[in-house]
Amino acid sequence: MAKQLSLDVQVPFQSQREAEIAFGTLSVDAEPKRGGTRKKMDVEQCTLKVHFEAEEARSLRVAVNSFFDHLTLVIKTIETFGPPKPVIAET
Repeated sequence: MAKQLSLDVQVPFQSQREAEIAFGTLSVDAEPKRGGTRKKMDVEQCTLKVHFEAEEARSLRVAVNSFFDHLTLVIKTIETFGPPKPVIAET
């Protein structure tokens, strides 16, 4: 069995709500099965935590580059439209 390569990324946001928006947006796209890369994401307070695993360096690189491309778009969108408003439950 080939050795697993892994990479952990922590992305800080100004608020937990922004981290949750990024999580929700980025978790829509699952990693393709043929790439052999696995991605696990979680939000811990104001930080988006991402763990990547792959058997090949090329697959890991492609997955991480794609993630950062999408993350950049999410961050620019948050910056353009301002911080998210708090969610208020209706009674």
